[in-house]
Amino acid sequence: MLCLIFTDKVQERTEQLMIKAIVRYRDDEDLENVIDFAQKKFQCCGVNSYSDWSKNIYFNLSDHNPSLEAGGVPFSCCKWLKNETVFNSMCGYGTQKMKINAAVRIIYTIGCLDKIIWWGKQNLLLVGGMTLVLLFLEICMMSLAAVQLRQIKSDQKKERKTRKSQNLCCSSKQT
Repeated sequence: MLCLIFTDKVQERTEQLMIKAIVRYRDDEDLENVIDFAQKKFQCCGVNSYSDWSKNIYFNLSDHNPSLEAGGVPFSCCKWLKNETVFNSMCGYGTQKMKINAAVRIIYTIGCLDKIIWWGKQNLLLVGGMTLVLLFLEICMMSLAAVQLRQIKSDQKKERKTRKSQNLCCSSKQT
């Protein structure tokens, strides 16, 4: 519900997070897998377009970049061509240097941000439901932790009382 009220803020924050993810793409294997999955699933590339990959040091389109992937995009941006029997994982190499009408034949050129936000809006009930379930589980876990903490404190008080009574009992026998 809040997403509908703060749509612009959510979109802006999502865009910032996606750009940070692109910057860190080769540094974190799990993040790399998530980005590859999203780009393949939504048939998109980058945040707003495939040129966003120039923000990553490995794909940066610069003359000083020694990376083999310089001026390219990850394989997950590539289209599976009908005549291919084996997927060419190097198909994204050099695609940032191409004109868009040449690149569009090889890779997805449209960014993922709009597609992911569209998917989120289409599945708002699912996303909202999952959020509420997770919130409920979090509240349950906090409640259980509070009960456990209260039980521990109660047991500690009983233990102290038992020790005190044992000390009083034992000290009166000694005199």
